[in-house]
Amino acid sequence: MSVARLRGAARETVSGLPRAFWWLWTSTLVNRLGAFVATFMALYLTIDRGYSASYAGLVASLHGLGGVVSSLGGGVMADRLGRRPTLLIAQTCTAVFVALLGFVHDPVSIAGVAFLVGLASNASRPAVQAMMADIVRPEDRVRAFSLNYWAINLGFAVSSTAAGFIAEFSYRAGFLIESGMTLACAIVVFAKLPESRPAPTAKGRSEDIGLGTVLRDRRYMAVVGLSFLVALVFQQGSVGLPVAMGRAGFSPADYGLAIAVNGILIVALQIPVTRFIEHRDPRTLLAVSSVLAGYGFGLTAFAGSVGVFTLTVCVWTLAEIVNAPTQTGFVVRLSPVHGRGRYQGMYTLSWSAAALIAPLMSGTVIDRLGADWLWGLCAAVGTVAGLGYALLLRRLPMGDGAETADEGGNGDGFGGVERPHAEPATSPAQ
Repeated sequence: MSVARLRGAARETVSGLPRAFWWLWTSTLVNRLGAFVATFMALYLTIDRGYSASYAGLVASLHGLGGVVSSLGGGVMADRLGRRPTLLIAQTCTAVFVALLGFVHDPVSIAGVAFLVGLASNASRPAVQAMMADIVRPEDRVRAFSLNYWAINLGFAVSSTAAGFIAEFSYRAGFLIESGMTLACAIVVFAKLPESRPAPTAKGRSEDIGLGTVLRDRRYMAVVGLSFLVALVFQQGSVGLPVAMGRAGFSPADYGLAIAVNGILIVALQIPVTRFIEHRDPRTLLAVSSVLAGYGFGLTAFAGSVGVFTLTVCVWTLAEIVNAPTQTGFVVRLSPVHGRGRYQGMYTLSWSAAALIAPLMSGTVIDRLGADWLWGLCAAVGTVAGLGYALLLRRLPMGDGAETADEGGNGDGFGGVERPHAEPATSPAQ
């Protein structure tokens, strides 16, 4: 492909999206560029503070538990208070708690603050996803979610590298830098993002859609359950794979080399793959990506060298690239306009719960049965999820989603609320 064609493809990928989306995208990128706690918490506790690995695991679990709790709380706040206030509260609190984490020394205090960090940081996710659904036209949502996912991985790739050098100097500096970057996100939200929550109508009000409504939506809860299964599989890249490689005699550097391919491929392929899938049937994409993820991890049972481990990472990373934006966009299709926050919160809960359970599952299976059983289980779970998507969604008409989800909207992607400014859609400055 020529340089001109590459530029044209890139221009088409980023064109047509509203300015508000790009400010939200910028906020996401800045947030991930400052990520430190999630990457180096275990090393901070065991090396810098001298605590045991068991205590580090407990703190990580409490951090994850905070995320589970706030998945639903953040969704309710996004619908009741609005997307913008929820983001401001969540990001400001996260900045305060992350900074505090760098100064507390008592084990109980560290554990408590880690829980608060997980609680505050995860509360913004349903609001971000709901706001993105509000401000982006239905036909552009898969592309928008894909670009946001790309920003998350690009920021994380850069921050992980930088965090290693920062940790050599000072772990506290890392916490303060993350706190500052998160506060910068809040400033971007305050200065540049208008509220996007749809205005109440006679037919649908946010207060009429409670968590009970979400729980009674059987088709949606089935999708959440399938998302949980897929998330359990993907979590093994960070919890099961390093343990299995260590047991097989590989070094942490070997694992780092293999897993680095995941971030590199996402940054390199997310945008071109999205161009290929954005107008294809999401039902097929979800089914195929679930099976591909399961068998990508299943192939790990046959890996005996770093090169083969890396190849397996390539397989399930491709599944991740397809699954992430498709799943998020599909969740929006199934969500009523005035309940997007709660529905996105329940979807976020499936991933938070998987992050909490996956370490326990992988450790138990590897200790009692061996790593090969874990990879076989991943293949089975991925297959079940793929079949579940195929069977559950086979009767869902393609017209039941983007069009009906925005019923009552004004067609401009703001879900029925008036645009604060009549600005043309713009591409990012870079």
